[in-house]
Order: sequence, then structure tokens, then C-alpha cells
Amino acid sequence: MSNKLAVIALGGNALLRDNEKGTIEEQENHAAETLENLMFLIKEGYDLIITHGNGPQVGNILMRNDAGEKIYGIAPMPLDICVADSQGGIGYMIERILRNILCKYKINRNVITIVGMVEVDPNDIAFSHPAKRIGMYYTEEQAQQLTREKGWIFKLSKSATKGWKRVVPSPVPKSILNLELISDLARKGNIVITCGGGGIPVYYDENSELRTVDAVIDKDLASAVLAHGINANELYILTNVPFIFKDFGLPTQEKLEFLDYNDTVKYLRAGTFGEGSMAPKIAAALEFVKNGGNKSIITEASKLEDKSYGSKITMEYGM
Repeated sequence: MSNKLAVIALGGNALLRDNEKGTIEEQENHAAETLENLMFLIKEGYDLIITHGNGPQVGNILMRNDAGEKIYGIAPMPLDICVADSQGGIGYMIERILRNILCKYKINRNVITIVGMVEVDPNDIAFSHPAKRIGMYYTEEQAQQLTREKGWIFKLSKSATKGWKRVVPSPVPKSILNLELISDLARKGNIVITCGGGGIPVYYDENSELRTVDAVIDKDLASAVLAHGINANELYILTNVPFIFKDFGLPTQEKLEFLDYNDTVKYLRAGTFGEGSMAPKIAAALEFVKNGGNKSIITEASKLEDKSYGSKITMEYGM
């Protein structure tokens, strides 16, 4: 009997925490803490594919772009190259640390990092409504100058006192390139790390050549498309809370442990979940379950082994 196949989407807190500088030592320590918790699934006989966020890291790369151009006249790299850089760097870090943890537990598994491209529709409505904030904060004067010079679009930060940030489209992921290869490697027992930061957004032009766009894909939605495409059994979305909460932070806050598809859709449409935080994760979990996944679990990495923790979304309640 073949092993169960699970896609594990690591949240931003798996590598960086609030109020940290983001040194490599901090990121390595957090990665090790998170990856230790995956040993439970491996011991339970799961084959794994790991995806991860890259928001802070790609933001730092873009800031180095700006600094290098201003101070030394170094030609800045486009967003797709920055996403690829972050995928390679983070993937290498996760792979190296995971290999050491597997060695510690005497588990014989190969680990491989694949810099993943994800196909999007170049006519996606998101390209008409850029909303994903990236990079550093700018003053209004700087933002206006960059708009004139580079055609960038800016929005005031959510905390208006911080300044203005560049915004780019966040199109819906359609398919994952190299899907058959990723699936084949994982089903042979290799642990695959891919689609970091949602993957590099690409599309095919009229000549069937691959082109890229200045955009950022939601990591959890890309993970759901990946999980569906390889017929994974389960999708785990790891975040910084052990459960999904209805009306999080309000007097009406309520823990939701077991959710069925239809009720969760109603909650999502009613705005029950935080738009910038939990809502995209729940949308990804719903997408996976709708397309045939057995279940999706949203929880903290440290709670994986404790089966009483984690909010579980299935097509039918109690499955």
C-alpha cells in the first residue's frame, strides 16, 4: 500500500518572527523548530512536499535592489528574478536543515529543492487591480518619483504613518510547471521543496514561449493547486495559531475545530475571517477540498503530533 501524500505549506513564522532582524541565525533556528514537527508525519508513513512563504525575504531582496541602484549604480533585477532568488536561498536552507534532522532521527529520505514556476492568466483581473504590497516603505515624494520613472503603483501602508509601498498584482494560480516530476519524486519517498512564495508567475505567449509578469502569487493558493494537481491526500497549512477562530480578537471569538465545506464557505463570504491573514488560507483549504482532497488542516507546526489540535476542513462534517 502506498504512503499518504501531504503538501505542507509553511507560514512566514516558520522562518521569521515579528520584531526580529531576520538574521540567518534567526531564520535557521525557526526553520529547525518547525521542521522537527514534520518528523511525526514522516514516522506515520507520509510522503511530503513542502512549500513556504517568502514575503520578508523577497522584500529584503527588493530593498537591496534599491540600495544597490542608488549607491553603486547596480542594475536592479526584476521581480521574477527576486522571487527565484528567494526560492533558491530559502529552499537551500530548509533542505540543509531538514537533512540534518533526518540524520538525527536516522530516517533515510532524500530531499530536493525545485525552483518552481506557476502558470497564471495574463488577463487575470488582478492585473487591473494591483493590491499586494511588496518591498520597502517610501515617502509620498519618493513614491511619486518612482511612479514617474518606473511606472510603479503605490498604496499607503495599512498603518498610514509608515508611508507608501509598491503594490503588484496577485493573480490566481492555474497550474504548476513540472507537476509530473514533482509528483513522481514525492511518491518515490523523496521530500520535495518547491513553489516557494507561491512560485514564479509565468504565462505562455502566442508562440508558446514562457514569459513572466511583475506579480506575486498567494503561497497557500499555489499550495492548494499543487496538492490537487498531484492528487495529494491532505493539505496542511501551518500558521501561528493552533485553530481557526471565528471573529478572531472580538468578544464573539469562537474556536472552530471541525468544519465542513458549505459552512466554511458561508463564514468566508460573511467576512468572519481576517482578510489579510486567515481568509486566504481558508480559501486555499476550501479549494483543495472542493477538488477532491480528503481534508485540509490549519494549525501551528508544534501541534501536528497532537491530533486534538488543528482546524480540519472536509467536504462533510466529521470526516
